Amino acid sequence: MLGCEVTESRPRCVLPFEAAPAEVRLLRRAAIAQLGQWGMPVAAEEVALLVTELATNVIKHVGEGVAATLILEWRGERLRVEVHDKSRVAPSLSAGGCQDECGRGLHLIGGLAVDWGTVLMAAGKAVWCEILLEQGGACRRVERALGALEGYRAGRPVMAAQGRSRAVLLEESAVELIADLLHWTAAQGQDPDDVLDRAQTHYEAEAAAAA
Repeated sequence: MLGCEVTESRPRCVLPFEAAPAEVRLLRRAAIAQLGQWGMPVAAEEVALLVTELATNVIKHVGEGVAATLILEWRGERLRVEVHDKSRVAPSLSAGGCQDECGRGLHLIGGLAVDWGTVLMAAGKAVWCEILLEQGGACRRVERALGALEGYRAGRPVMAAQGRSRAVLLEESAVELIADLLHWTAAQGQDPDDVLDRAQTHYEAEAAAAA
């Protein structure tokens, strides 16, 4: 694994790597270290997960031991994470894709990134994604969840009532909201258990990356 280069226009780090499980761990550490050098540690958890998913997809769907390259590029308020490999087979998010490992990985990427895509080139392809650098992903998720729960109880103020604290009422709202979402999922013809499994996989992957 090599070092990085910084262009005059924007900070850019290029890290060639071998698609192997042990190398993915080193690649993740190198990416986090680079973010620290750029002064953006708030993005470390999200980037660790994205690097892991993109590199692991190369191992599973291009081949273990193949040569690949990770590129990190700081673009103002966004950070671009890009992995190049020598396969020209583009990944896709099909309706049934979330059932396999590639599908779950792409759904994780789609859930974290503000944008992502694939670029086919003469010598292979690049799978890229971009995240916002305003604040940490975990903080954003907690804030979004709190906003959703507050809005869900519109007309029913979240305040101490009948000896119950605001925290208890929010917890009850979370259970009710999840139940409503599962009803909505079933009404759309989807499997609620599958949705729960995907959400759990997403949560566990983020928690593991943050550990």
